[in-house]
Amino acid sequence: GKLLVIPMEGSHWLSMKEVLVELSKRGHEIVVIAPDSTMLIDSSEMYELKTYPVPLKKDGMKELMRSFSEDCFTEEPFLMRFLTTWHNFQKSSAMFQAFCSSLLYNKEMMKYIEESKFDAILTDPLTPCGQIIALHFSIPTVFFLRGVPCAIDIHAAQSPDPPSYVPRIFSLNTDHMTFSERVKNFLITVSEYFTCSIVFSPFESLASEFLQKPVTITQLLSHGSIWLKRLDFVFDYPMPVMPNMIFIGGINCGRKKPLSQ
Repeated sequence: GKLLVIPMEGSHWLSMKEVLVELSKRGHEIVVIAPDSTMLIDSSEMYELKTYPVPLKKDGMKELMRSFSEDCFTEEPFLMRFLTTWHNFQKSSAMFQAFCSSLLYNKEMMKYIEESKFDAILTDPLTPCGQIIALHFSIPTVFFLRGVPCAIDIHAAQSPDPPSYVPRIFSLNTDHMTFSERVKNFLITVSEYFTCSIVFSPFESLASEFLQKPVTITQLLSHGSIWLKRLDFVFDYPMPVMPNMIFIGGINCGRKKPLSQ
């Protein structure tokens, strides 16, 4: 088939690239569309790479990614980690929204997508630009992800998400919680609606403007056909999932030689 790929920069791309190589070996025609200031997204004989101009250049992008990575490994109190992560998500969301806007309003690139008649779009829903394009051109979407903040992916797929059972990110809870831990988990769940509405509001505004109808991030992602999730219950707490969610945890792990006898 003919596959359009709209990836996310950074480590997300490294996992996706391995899948693209395998798909290419199986005879699929693959086109990757990315900003011209990418750090890791590179060309390959396995796929065609097309780029489009964006306002932020590579040095600025590297600095933002470096800051984000460093803050992920700090050992600050929960509230400080929460606020720092929220601030970083706001900055990265604004950056990727600017990238997305540059693509959506690039007439030459959009004409190319329309005329190419792609069979499907493979994209990372953390930046829902690919899904906006998929809805605009009525192309089926395959999501490739680890997860989306605030369990938006879970809600978009209409999976059950009971806060008394499923631990929230940053809570440090397990799937066996005391009453006080369940209360804490519930309060984090409530706060997510507020924080993520702010973080993803630039994308919601852009999508609503481009698609010419009001749309939320959850509504955008609810149109995904297949969810390829880099999870595995060996490492992640079990949770209810929908039939179109396929777990591919470990796909980005290096292949090691068997141990000697």
